[in-house]
Amino acid sequence: MLTRKQHELLCFIHDRLADTGVSPSFEEMKEALDLKSKSGVHRLISALEERNFIRRLPNRARALEVLRMPERTAAPTPVQPSAAKPTTPVSPPMAANDVLEIPLHGRIAAGLPIEALEGQTSLAVPAALLGPGEHYALEVSGDSMVEAGILDGDFALIRRTDSARDGEIVVALIEDSEATLKYFRREGAMVRLDPANRAYDPMRYRPNQIRVQGKLAGLLRRY
Repeated sequence: MLTRKQHELLCFIHDRLADTGVSPSFEEMKEALDLKSKSGVHRLISALEERNFIRRLPNRARALEVLRMPERTAAPTPVQPSAAKPTTPVSPPMAANDVLEIPLHGRIAAGLPIEALEGQTSLAVPAALLGPGEHYALEVSGDSMVEAGILDGDFALIRRTDSARDGEIVVALIEDSEATLKYFRREGAMVRLDPANRAYDPMRYRPNQIRVQGKLAGLLRRY
């Protein structure tokens, strides 16, 4: 069951696509729902995506497609009421660029572990790079992940989670003091953190020495 705001946003997106074939921007959605920030829109979008009401079109900046609609008769009035229309297939919307501000938490080692510093700044990130969930950014320091395309000075976009599957790139906090960006693997009773650079050796720890702080969701590089 959708919340009132989720239902209002879904109706707003559906009506805009039906009228124009173009999905509304985050700014338009924020104003339509009278929200204070675009981060609130992002949370609603993520919730609708998780419930399979909408999906994001791949490789396009903020392009949305409505997959299904709930019964409007049992839900609150949409944000911008319009004449009733039969539900028809919607053509793929054009791209609309939106940017989100996510926390920037210092530097993360892609080499030997260094302290993960808690920063007070934020980073502007294209919304199309982020999927569902809560995200933060870390500036990469080091070259141990270069063969995975992660370079010194890149910004790693991290989705918060405390678990990981073998082969995923994670932020691993080592003994609650140092953090590093590595491939996560289980090796018998140990946890192995693998680099993506043949000049570096894997690091092995007992499970109680490691805490997963998130996994890589994307990269942002400045030129």
